[in-house]
Amino acid sequence: MNEKIFIRINGTKQGMFLQSENTQNPVLLFVHGGPGSPEIAFTAKYPTGLEKLFTVCWWEQRGSGISYSRTLTPQEMTMQQMISDTIAVTQYLCERFGKEKIYIMGHSWGTLLSVLTVQQQPELFYAYIGIGQVAQQERSERLAYTYMLEEFRKSNDQKMLRQLEKHRIDEGGEIGSKYLQIRSAGMNKLGVGVMRSMTSMLDCVTLVFGYKGYTVREKFQYPIGLSFSNKYLWNDVFCANLIKQVPELHLPVYIFQGKHDYQVSYVVAKEFAAALKAPTKGFYTFESSAHSPCYEEPEKMCDILRTDVLQNQVSLADKI
Repeated sequence: MNEKIFIRINGTKQGMFLQSENTQNPVLLFVHGGPGSPEIAFTAKYPTGLEKLFTVCWWEQRGSGISYSRTLTPQEMTMQQMISDTIAVTQYLCERFGKEKIYIMGHSWGTLLSVLTVQQQPELFYAYIGIGQVAQQERSERLAYTYMLEEFRKSNDQKMLRQLEKHRIDEGGEIGSKYLQIRSAGMNKLGVGVMRSMTSMLDCVTLVFGYKGYTVREKFQYPIGLSFSNKYLWNDVFCANLIKQVPELHLPVYIFQGKHDYQVSYVVAKEFAAALKAPTKGFYTFESSAHSPCYEEPEKMCDILRTDVLQNQVSLADKI
């Protein structure tokens, strides 16, 4: 199966890609990052292998990618609306594939959205898998800032130091769009951003514009949706404190975290995992990854999914 479809979700037309080598396999909903950054285009260069284990739904969220529309209003771009959309997509997948429940996998911003969704309706899901887990993003940003200052001082990178020192977020400075651009450049330079191998955000642009599943119009629509979604949802990411908001989840939880991830702090994600109460809980360190173990170490990810997640166990998990 390899389909691109559009359906109505809570009154809006939303797109998704469905991939599977066997539609009798369990269904997995992949909840992308951003906000506003669909990830199907990454799989052309960095195949995940998920379609061998699951029927995978690469849903493009309201306001993102092929689901962006100029008719969307700011009032529709709220966290609760995104949660309602996630539940509606889940219900569609259950009905279409004849399943009582599905698996949900979030990446980055998608981990926040997925956690809040499964907190509200755990009965719809067999398990939650988080990749690059958001927990306390404000704290994560300040930890990353301190790390980058230290590393660029060591390498005597005066250009990056000047840019970072204009935005002293470690002293209460604003974490706005200008800083985030500098932060992304710094992280990519140090190999602690989206991927260890990614040297520039232009790499992401190249993947999107090279993806054959998008029309020309959809390729140009992608950055518009990214900007639009970030404008209205980034504050939800920044202000989240899942350690306080979500002390317990009533389903199995598996968190995959890159050891070199500073886009979303490895340390903070591990603290969230340690504090969380869940019937089954596993935290997995990906030693060669930054923010995207699903693309950087896909074989290890699939091994964990096959051995632990699908068997409802934690035999390969770290001790935390």
